Amino acid sequence: MHDRTMVFSLQNEKDDQIKTSMKIVYEALKEKGYNPINQIVGYILSEDPTYITTHNNARNIISKIDRDDLLEALVKSYLNLK
Repeated sequence: MHDRTMVFSLQNEKDDQIKTSMKIVYEALKEKGYNPINQIVGYILSEDPTYITTHNNARNIISKIDRDDLLEALVKSYLNLK
């Protein structure tokens, strides 16, 4: 038997899913000729889905991500934290 309690966390898996989703959204915006960074920032600040194209289902994909989770994943990525 183990004397320690094991900690189970799905946070890394959630972050990986967010990263995969954001790459799809980024590429869809790029393919349609938009500046992906500007469009994504506009979406994050306003939560207005019209900043994101419907191309490749990008708008639907990003709308399924909780904005707080997205911001947390972005900050952790920026700071190189896991």
